[in-house]
Amino acid sequence: MAAKIKKGDKVVVLAGRDKGRAGEVIRVMPTEERALVRGVNMVQRHTKPQGVNEGGIISKEAPIHLSNLAIADKDGKPSRVGFKKLDDGRKVRVAKRTGDLIDG
Repeated sequence: MAAKIKKGDKVVVLAGRDKGRAGEVIRVMPTEERALVRGVNMVQRHTKPQGVNEGGIISKEAPIHLSNLAIADKDGKPSRVGFKKLDDGRKVRVAKRTGDLIDG
């Protein structure tokens, strides 16, 4: 099945601790159905010093389930994603809320 959310997309969180927050997708893990979103679902990681790394408490993004994410429309509101075949045969993603092309 084609991916509805891809790396680089602007998304809005629909549920959970960070509901309503928006960010850019850094990485998608399709087999786990999760994604990393910049600045969303931040956790603290306590690390030991190793080599060049000095250790300490590091904040980083934790994966969030794809069902809790929606593509942000041009006005920043969440929208579902559909697919459409163009005249030239390409299959593109479409925002259901406004009908705008996502892939361009």
